[in-house]
This record gives sequence, C-alpha cells and structure tokens, in this order.
Amino acid sequence: MITVIIPAYNESARIAATVTASSSVAGVNRVIVVDDGSTDATSDEAKRAGADVVRLAENRGKAAAMEQGFHEAADSDQSVGAATTLVFLDADLESTAQYLGVLAAPVQSGEADMTVATLPKQSTSGGGRGFVVRLANDGIRQATGWNASQPLSGQRAVKTAAFRSALPLAPGWGVEVGMTIDLLNRGFRLLEVEVPFHHRVSGKDWRAQIHRGKQFLGVWRALRARGVGPRFPVPR
Repeated sequence: MITVIIPAYNESARIAATVTASSSVAGVNRVIVVDDGSTDATSDEAKRAGADVVRLAENRGKAAAMEQGFHEAADSDQSVGAATTLVFLDADLESTAQYLGVLAAPVQSGEADMTVATLPKQSTSGGGRGFVVRLANDGIRQATGWNASQPLSGQRAVKTAAFRSALPLAPGWGVEVGMTIDLLNRGFRLLEVEVPFHHRVSGKDWRAQIHRGKQFLGVWRALRARGVGPRFPVPR
C-alpha cells in the first residue's frame, strides 16, 4: 500500500496533473496534498483532481508540510502502519509522477528502508553553480561515509517506521539532508533509484538566487545541528 504526500506552495498550474498521475499508479490508496499557505488556487485544484487536502493557514516550509501530511495519514487512517510505503513528491512533477512506482518498489520489496530518486538532466536554461549540492554532499559524507549523487532530491519513498524515526525533521530546506543523515546513522538502508521525473528548474534571476541562498542556509543549519559541515556558511 502506498500513501503519496505532496507538499505544495502556489502550484495551482501543476498540482492537478501531479495528483492525477500519482493516483493512477497501482497500489496508491491515497494522495494527500498539504497546501503550505498558498495564495493561489492550489487547494481547489488539488481537490478537483481527487486529492485529500490539508491546508496550512500560513507558509511553514517543506519540512512542516511533510510532517503535517504524515500525521494526517496516520491520524485518519488506522491502516497506515509498518506495511505502508510513504512516497513524498514535489508538486510540480505533473505527468511524470506516474513513475513513482519505480521509486517505491525497493521499499515495498524490503530491499531498502528509504529510496531517493535520481533525476535525469532537467534543463539547460536554469541551475546554479552547485554550491548547495557540494555542501550537502560533503556534509553527508562527513557524517555517514555515504556518497549521494543527488542529495537534495525531494522525491523519496520511505517505510513508515523509518520516517517516524526521522521525526522531528530538519526544518525548511535542510529536510532532505537531515533525513539522509539521521536514517543512515540509525541503521536504516538507503538506495538511490533512477526515475524519469521532471520538474520545474529554478532559473538565474534574482528570485532564483534568493531561493538558493535560503536553501544553502537550510542545508548548512541541518548539517551544523548534526555536528558536521563548515562552521560558517561560506560557498567555496
């Protein structure tokens, strides 16, 4: 059984397609969209597509939305137990969310406790200089000895017990790095899986640069809370 949890913020143009594609996958019993304080029609579009929607009154960040989605699933569905695979997806995957079964399969079979999707090259028009990825890679390797090829990937499938072990999640943009370090250090098995997901890539304008700055700080804080990473968040 698969429960899909999709944190979403101002994704009214893409969320319906993502929900529809997710719902079409064999084994998916529920799709939960956590509207993280959107100011557009994200909630309405998600509901129309068939998702169960949890709306947060204000924007609280991805980690808070993920936790809220998990608690919604666990509190309202007594069947969410050890046999349930939780799949966390970004809201902008649209039709490529149909490939979530590839991500979930190793968790369902018992091969891994959490899988992390590695995505094909997304776009040649966007992207930064790799500061955040290098920071995350170095920190995860320092903390666990594990080499991650896409440490910031938000597309993850995880056993319920493993996700519970990771709570509370690292806040904000440090959530993925925090989960990786915490689960590995607690003896859980992680596996990277190639999945042909496609999502919107940040550009190079000032908004994108501000986003990357916030992401850098979030990752740095998650690393420092775990005793690794540079003492000062200076790109190299």
